[in-house]
Amino acid sequence: MLLEIQGLHACYGKSHVLQGVDLKIGKGEIVSLLGRNGAGRSTLVKTIMGQVRATGSILFNNEQLLGLRACQIARKGIGHVPENRQIFPGLSVEQNLLLGEKVGCDLSVPTQRWSLQDMYHLFPQLLERRTIAAGRLSGGEQQMLALCRTLMGNPALIMIDEPMEGLAPKIVAQVAEYFDALKSRGVSILLIEQKLTIALAISQRITVMGRGAIVFEGVPAAFEDAAAVRAEWLEV
Repeated sequence: MLLEIQGLHACYGKSHVLQGVDLKIGKGEIVSLLGRNGAGRSTLVKTIMGQVRATGSILFNNEQLLGLRACQIARKGIGHVPENRQIFPGLSVEQNLLLGEKVGCDLSVPTQRWSLQDMYHLFPQLLERRTIAAGRLSGGEQQMLALCRTLMGNPALIMIDEPMEGLAPKIVAQVAEYFDALKSRGVSILLIEQKLTIALAISQRITVMGRGAIVFEGVPAAFEDAAAVRAEWLEV
């Protein structure tokens, strides 16, 4: 297993958000994490990245992550695309991308890294606007930039929080191509996504989170058959 989480608990003040989360992700696997707002999905991702204190166990490549800082976790091969993107608005598109590069990457082995050319191939709009300040980009372009900046760190696992939110259909199609590129290179993905059609189309496994714990885990076909799970934990 690439990522193995067991008995994970985390709190915000007196609010017990994660209540014994168990989750596994294999190498090259795409897992979608579904759930209503407030279920704990974003908190889980932030906890994996070392941004929320927790108890339990988070093993990545058989190394314990709990207690490490976010920068240390990123260097071990985990990338995070947050929902609010967190680009650097005063820097150019290309400067934002270069900031995502992992220090110490072996440049003599091309297959070990994603290049600027890869990013511009995935999203030609970024090439056209590479010298423009990132703060001047549209919302969709900023999402492209956030996705690509994370890839520049050559992660083995990338966690993406609501990448399709508010995007035009044309850009959604481009983001789908981005997922195909990740799959072709064996990058594992933990995807937080509200759009069920997208989650079902790209995922090997579907997990559903409710009240701070995983309440369903299975292949897409099993999820489609689980009407009771969808009614209790997803439908409004």
